[in-house]
Amino acid sequence: MAPSDPTRTLTALGYDTVPALTPLSYPGRPVTAPALLLGDRLLDLDPEHELPRWSADRTPVLAVGSNASPAQVAYKLHRLGLDVAVPMVPVRTRGIGVGCSAHIGRNGYVAAAPYPDPGAERRLVVSWLDTAQLKAVDATELPNYRRVTVPDSPVPGLQMYVGEYGVLVDPDTGAPRPGGGDQAGLLSALMAASAELTALLGPTPDDWVRRAAASPSVREEGTRILRTAGTVPSGPV
Repeated sequence: MAPSDPTRTLTALGYDTVPALTPLSYPGRPVTAPALLLGDRLLDLDPEHELPRWSADRTPVLAVGSNASPAQVAYKLHRLGLDVAVPMVPVRTRGIGVGCSAHIGRNGYVAAAPYPDPGAERRLVVSWLDTAQLKAVDATELPNYRRVTVPDSPVPGLQMYVGEYGVLVDPDTGAPRPGGGDQAGLLSALMAASAELTALLGPTPDDWVRRAAASPSVREEGTRILRTAGTVPSGPV
C-alpha cells in the first residue's frame, strides 16, 4: 500500500484517539494485524518479507497497555520531533497477565501492567524501536515502570515494561483486577469500593481524570489509597 494513500491515515482507519489526550479512552485501539506506523499512516506489513528489514538494529518491546495503540506511539514520538516509523505486530504470548498498575499516572488514568500468570495466553503487540525511539518511550514510562527482558519469548530479545508499584488486587476475589479494558468502568469500580477515592477524585470517572491530571499531590494520595486494597508484584513469569 502506497504511503500516500489517504485511506491509510490513522484518522481514516479509526486509530486517531490518543489516550494521553483523552484519558478515558485508555488504553486506546491496538493494532490487530502486522502494520507499519509511518508518520500519521498505518500500512500493511508483510512479517515474513518486510519485517526483517524494518526490525534490524531495533529493540522489540511488548505492550500490555497504550503502547499497543499506534496513536499513542505516534504522539510520544511526535512530541520529541522523532521520526515515526515503527513496525507493530501482534504476537501470541504465554504466562503474561494484564492487570492494573497500583498507581495513578500523570494523565489521570490507571494504566495496565503485566504480572505473572502461568496459564495466560493472549495476543499482545510488539513494536520494534530504534535507539532514539526507545529512549523516548522509556522516558514516558519512568519512574513508574522499568524495562526488563521477557523470558522464554517468541521474539528474540523481547523487552517489556513492568510496574514499580505492583498490580491491584480485587478485594472480593483476591485475584489481580483485569487491566487494559474499559477505563471509565474501572475507575467507577474503584470508587464504588472506596469512599476515600470517591471523596478525593469522584464522583464520576470524568472528575477522576480531570482532578488527577491537574495535581501531583492528588495522584500521590490516590495512589496511596489504591495500594491499601492490596497488590501483587508486576513482572514476567
